[in-house]
Amino acid sequence: MTDTDRIIGRTEVNDIEQILMISNTDVDATVRAVADNADAIFTWDYGKGQRPALERLYEKAKTSQWNGETDLDWSIEVDQEAVVVANMAANNRGAGLDVAGTLFEKWGDKEWTELGVQSQNWTLSQFMHGEQGALVCTAKIVETVPWIDAKYYAATQVMDEARHVEVFAKYLNTKLSGHYPINAHLQMLLDDIVGDSRWDMTYLGMQIMVEGLALAAFGFMHQMTTEPLLKQLLRYVMSDEARHVAFGVLSLKEYYQDLTQAELRERQEFAFEAAVRMRDRLLQQEVWDRMGVPVKEAVTVIMQDPGQQLFQQMLFAKIVPNCKKLGLLDAGDGWLRERFTEIGVIDFEHMPDTEEEYETFALAQGEVASLA
Repeated sequence: MTDTDRIIGRTEVNDIEQILMISNTDVDATVRAVADNADAIFTWDYGKGQRPALERLYEKAKTSQWNGETDLDWSIEVDQEAVVVANMAANNRGAGLDVAGTLFEKWGDKEWTELGVQSQNWTLSQFMHGEQGALVCTAKIVETVPWIDAKYYAATQVMDEARHVEVFAKYLNTKLSGHYPINAHLQMLLDDIVGDSRWDMTYLGMQIMVEGLALAAFGFMHQMTTEPLLKQLLRYVMSDEARHVAFGVLSLKEYYQDLTQAELRERQEFAFEAAVRMRDRLLQQEVWDRMGVPVKEAVTVIMQDPGQQLFQQMLFAKIVPNCKKLGLLDAGDGWLRERFTEIGVIDFEHMPDTEEEYETFALAQGEVASLA
């Protein structure tokens, strides 16, 4: 059995059939229970500031809180179809896609616009579900991390994540045209993160992998969208997310210095599994299914779109340099470097890591209001 078989359950990372076989089996459920196997840790060492970088992050978080009800301009009207058309025109998406001889050959503006609408509903739904995952995982970090400075900061992130779930849900429910259940690949990853008993695995899975991809995705969408309310919303969320990823880097950088090579290999494998799970979910199989389109055929064609390929790669722009900062890329025999090379994202290793750049995401006075 290969490492890939053992970690993600298939021999080939890009096996479309195997990826699409994984689906959400409880789409009608409103509650999902996942066993949390970790101990709640108390500390009687209340010496604030023993980790100065975490203390600075905590102080920054306390002065960076915002109110989703009053700081976003919810009076802005959103014509979703018009936004989709404007976004496609502004970004030239799909221009290099050859649809000759495919199911898309006879599609007109109506079908492409509907795809854009459904894709936006799906994407923001997954953001919302992911933010709830972050809410649960950060509450777990408050419980399980043994350092008081980390507990203080994580508590501010719990509030951030609740606010993120709130604003994405409100945008979906009041400005768009429906939502989607959680994608099965994302759900599998969140289940793994919540279920692991080790506090640093919660950090790695959520703060580095999920939040790192989210930060890149929000930045990409913020750049591409022409809709002013969504621009505002994403800019506020990005200012929080950068701190969250930095929190993970600062905490794990210290902790990983004392791990054995075997323990680091476990973290490398977990990072690789998380990367593949998040990449798999980007196939949007639920969208094709809802539109009545053959899923495998649609995915096979769309994956040839240069814009889609760029988008998928860019989502790792924060993950790879942060894994490098933590020493995971080259730990042991460089196993994770080889895996990231195989999936085509290793070139991002030289991008700034989030510990270095999180303050650049902070909101300037009056910045967001000017976007409207």
